[in-house]
Amino acid sequence: MTTDWGEKSTEDLMSRYVSKEMGYGVPKEGWRICLAHEFKEKRKPFQAKDVSLSNVWDHIGLGIRYLKWWYKKTQVEKKAPFIDMFGAQPLRQIYGAPLGGIGGGTITRGWRGEFCRWQLRPGMYHYKTVTANQFTVCLRRGGQTVYQQVLSVERPPTLQGWNWGYCGEYAFYHALYPRAWTVYHLPGQNVTLTCRQVSPVIPRDYQDSSLPVAVFVWDIENKNDYDLDVSIMFTMVNGSGHKDDKSGGHWNEPFHLEKEGEAVSGVLLHHCTTVNPYTLCIAAREQPDREVSHQTAFSPKGTCSGLWSDLITDGRLDSPTGSSPPTPKGEKVAAALAVGCSVPAQGHNTLEFCLTWDMPKITFGSREREHIRRYTRYFGTKGDASPSLSHYALTHYGQWEKSIEEWQRPVLQDSSLPSWYKSALFNELYFVVDGGTVWTELPEDADVSGGVRSEDGGLPAQPAVIKEYGRFAYLEGQEYRMYNTYDVHFYASFALIMLWPKLALSVQYDIAGSVVQQDPTERLHLMSGRCSPVKAKNVVPHDIGDPDDEPWQRVNAYLIHDTADWKDLNLKFVLQVYRDFHLTQDSQYLQDMWPICQAVMDSELKFDLDGDGLIENSGYADQTYDGWTVTGPSAYCGGLWLASLCVMCKMARLVDNEEMYQRYRDLLDRGSAAFDKLLWNGKYYNYDSSGRDLSNSVMSDQCAGHWFLRASGLGEGEYQAFPKEKIQSALKSVFDLNVMSFAGGQMGAVNGMRPEGVPDRSSVQSDEVWIGVVCGLAATLIHEGMREEGMRTVEGCYRTV
Repeated sequence: MTTDWGEKSTEDLMSRYVSKEMGYGVPKEGWRICLAHEFKEKRKPFQAKDVSLSNVWDHIGLGIRYLKWWYKKTQVEKKAPFIDMFGAQPLRQIYGAPLGGIGGGTITRGWRGEFCRWQLRPGMYHYKTVTANQFTVCLRRGGQTVYQQVLSVERPPTLQGWNWGYCGEYAFYHALYPRAWTVYHLPGQNVTLTCRQVSPVIPRDYQDSSLPVAVFVWDIENKNDYDLDVSIMFTMVNGSGHKDDKSGGHWNEPFHLEKEGEAVSGVLLHHCTTVNPYTLCIAAREQPDREVSHQTAFSPKGTCSGLWSDLITDGRLDSPTGSSPPTPKGEKVAAALAVGCSVPAQGHNTLEFCLTWDMPKITFGSREREHIRRYTRYFGTKGDASPSLSHYALTHYGQWEKSIEEWQRPVLQDSSLPSWYKSALFNELYFVVDGGTVWTELPEDADVSGGVRSEDGGLPAQPAVIKEYGRFAYLEGQEYRMYNTYDVHFYASFALIMLWPKLALSVQYDIAGSVVQQDPTERLHLMSGRCSPVKAKNVVPHDIGDPDDEPWQRVNAYLIHDTADWKDLNLKFVLQVYRDFHLTQDSQYLQDMWPICQAVMDSELKFDLDGDGLIENSGYADQTYDGWTVTGPSAYCGGLWLASLCVMCKMARLVDNEEMYQRYRDLLDRGSAAFDKLLWNGKYYNYDSSGRDLSNSVMSDQCAGHWFLRASGLGEGEYQAFPKEKIQSALKSVFDLNVMSFAGGQMGAVNGMRPEGVPDRSSVQSDEVWIGVVCGLAATLIHEGMREEGMRTVEGCYRTV
């Protein structure tokens, strides 16, 4: 189902590529862009000034409260607000596939090859392109250097002694996460370089997927009739471009490690900050026909012509022995590593580099306690793991690639799937790694049960899954900084449960343990201006905290709504519990979660105000759709409620509890009848049942409950909550109105649409497009046999982003 629209966007991204060279082993599928490409559309982040006047008027109170909170956070506490409406990051269209495995921090490389986004401090991002972090190629013929070039299209004001300004029209970048390729045709040299970037992101691999490493494999093709000696130099600054790079006390040292018949050499860059110190490492594999050389330390300022001349002289680097002295305050230090080989006429050869970062112990913003990263289980907690990590990566990346290819092959070879879909499916997975992700060991003294143990209807203090596979957390967004926001995890969780199911179960146990906790501390909520307890008992928390505070210790960082408003979170918990059991068949997990599910469903029942089996919203904003006022039952929460009753019936049967089955069956039968009576209008389910002017808005996510039932193998026969013909009619309405009547059908589904075909602009969020919702809608369309409509829906989002 490839559209002309799809082909045109790829052509546009590659329109400035002038070479015919397509690189060595670059796959057909993925995202491809010429390094000379310039985006015509310059996008800007949504900020406070972008809110419409009508919404400003409606939210004056919120604005004043936010301003006070923002001032206190930034000026008094000197912390980063988890939502910063006044300091939004500029949207630079430069980013590429991030480096590294899951939960050990990430470094993002842009599609032009720059090292430009750093998430080494857990959950906190630093956006800085470090100019000196580069690859440089040196070509030699007959003992003479004939070409030496930094493989960067930039012309920076620093490092003027280097040869910058590579012509981007001769290179392209190709991403198919977790790998990426950059192809450089060297003008006039008859040589093509293909840099393959490999990170160990491998489904169901809970060891190698945790490693903070990346490998760069350089394939060199010599199309000349004579041999060439080729060297690649990798330069790296000790730091991340952060102000602490100049804090003093950082130092570099060379290393050589030989074990199991394989040797690696490189340079360790010790970054000695008082909080979260780490060691960067650049390394290469020693092989008989490769020459590895290094420069332990150089200053990445001024012209830096000494390093350039060192390489140009003989294609290698000559470093004094020993470590570098610690940097004085105000100074930076960098290191360089060069690897050379001979490439025969009309032949090919390969060079390999590795980049690692070892920050084994982490503290979050509050610095209350120390956490141990997952990879330390295999490489120790002493901060001396970089040589071993490099050795392991350089000797195992071939196995990683084999596993990645086996995983991706069935999708890539499926001719019924369009190219854009294959690109989206893998490339958007980057967020599992680069979503501020942390993966830590469970401390010996930790108790995740929230104080209510198994014998009292709670959990074990240390569930086996968390003990064995650790704790996992990722952010709602890089600039919407809360860990494991449960309303959004509902949409994103499929990636985890299908690829790393033990991590998905670990998140569920953590959330379940927090359900039984309560925190009666009164807190002002920004949206309503009311004060309410931070956390009520038997309620699923919105999130497990802010990385600039202390995640897992203080849940519900969210301040926009009262916790009482989040009725959908309980329902999403119940639905995910069954979905996860369905996909894992883990009976212990089901037994552990069953009493927690009963408790949260009981807490929901207090919202069935008229006893008809259907929960009401009772004047609160519909959870997840902030500010979109709802009265009475709504399509969204009402639908999630019915789906939850359906899975409770199923789980009751699985645990042999007929009494509970009958209880939930009765609620489901009565609730379904009330849902139809109150919300069905003959074509779709109304947004809510209040009868106000906007009640009949068409909500793109009105079938979310049915989607989760179908994704869990339910939704038909005994476990059906919605009539099939009504679901199909509602989906047709959503497709016709929210998709095709919005932006020409080329931007996915708008959250809310009026039946006359104009977006519902009654709130800030009703006229937005949310990708998780769009993907869920597309999946529901496909479940119901509307494949073409489903693919068209999600393709719009892919093209837009």
